[in-house]
Amino acid sequence: MANHLYQNDLPDGLDLGPIVAIDCETMGLKPRRDRLCLVQMSGGDGNCHLVQVAKGQSSAPNLTAMLKDPAVLKLFHYGRFDIAALAHAFGAVAAPVYCTKIASRLVRTYTDRHGLRTLVQEMVGTDISKHQQQSDWGAKTLTAAQLDYAASDVLYLHKLREAFEVKLAREGRSEMAQACFDFLPMRAQLDLAGWPEQDIFSHS
Repeated sequence: MANHLYQNDLPDGLDLGPIVAIDCETMGLKPRRDRLCLVQMSGGDGNCHLVQVAKGQSSAPNLTAMLKDPAVLKLFHYGRFDIAALAHAFGAVAAPVYCTKIASRLVRTYTDRHGLRTLVQEMVGTDISKHQQQSDWGAKTLTAAQLDYAASDVLYLHKLREAFEVKLAREGRSEMAQACFDFLPMRAQLDLAGWPEQDIFSHS
């Protein structure tokens, strides 16, 4: 595994393939308040490409082109948050998308544990550390431990997707999952527009 750190944007000409795992690190959990600091990506080859985002930065042309590319499937774990964070920072709504947390909730109904660490342990057989989860991602210089942690959030998503595709088909929920994935970018936009908690489909 190798980590490749870039400043402000992906380099010109970098092709991460047709399925790109993506995760974000921010200063907190409110996209409108807490700025985007780091975007990590993997094409599923064991390498991680990380873009450090400067404070106040509002443009990343190569990154946003990939986010909007209809030929590239963007693979997330809890994509609702990452899609919103990226859209708020750069004005680009990622699509099409796949979310392993949604897939987990649809087929792992025997448990309420759908965190990434649990999924990687159960389905990949690897233990990932979460020690750097609450570190300062806005620091000018990120530590090697921070970069390794960030990379671990994307390096296993391709394998998880492959496993979930089998389980979704087995349980007859593939179409349901796809409909959820198709709606996810709008769910993220609803969060940004002021409906983060309300269920607009509910009666009351």
